[in-house]
Amino acid sequence: MVKKSVSKTGTAEAKTPAVAEGDWFDASFMELRRQMDRLFDSFAGGWHLPQIAAPFAAPFAAPHLGGGTVSLRFDVSESDDALEVSAELPGLDEKDIEVSLENGLLTVKGEKKAESEQKGKDYHVTERRYGSFRRSFHLPDTVDEDKVQAKFDKGVLRVILPKVAEAKRKARKISISKP
Repeated sequence: MVKKSVSKTGTAEAKTPAVAEGDWFDASFMELRRQMDRLFDSFAGGWHLPQIAAPFAAPFAAPHLGGGTVSLRFDVSESDDALEVSAELPGLDEKDIEVSLENGLLTVKGEKKAESEQKGKDYHVTERRYGSFRRSFHLPDTVDEDKVQAKFDKGVLRVILPKVAEAKRKARKISISKP
């Protein structure tokens, strides 16, 4: 978001955004989200739709994007032998998650459905919640696609992507000689 200010001469000049260079995408996306939220809020009037919709997005809420967004953060790390993609998926079970690999594209997707029913003397309430996510990663040629493994334990998904033998070679120092 670029703010404009008026200088002493009365001309408008744009100030650079106060965002770190690597965070420009997140900041732009957050501003777009704020604008969309304002648009929906103005449409909804006083209906308080965000409070109504909040339970549906709760299993996948991403506070870094303003909450309620079905967007999860994944960590990608590398060792000498493998790459590892991991994500915290609270509230999901193994059956709710699908990991696939096709033509060098790793895709992780999940879906959570929850339904609860409460009956009482004077009331009957049935609530349903739904949320889903999908995230894909282009893999480098150094990954041995036949040996990829996925593990899910205590709400954490880990996808281990072993490297092919040629990629495991250690770096070597190359001497520099004069012509």
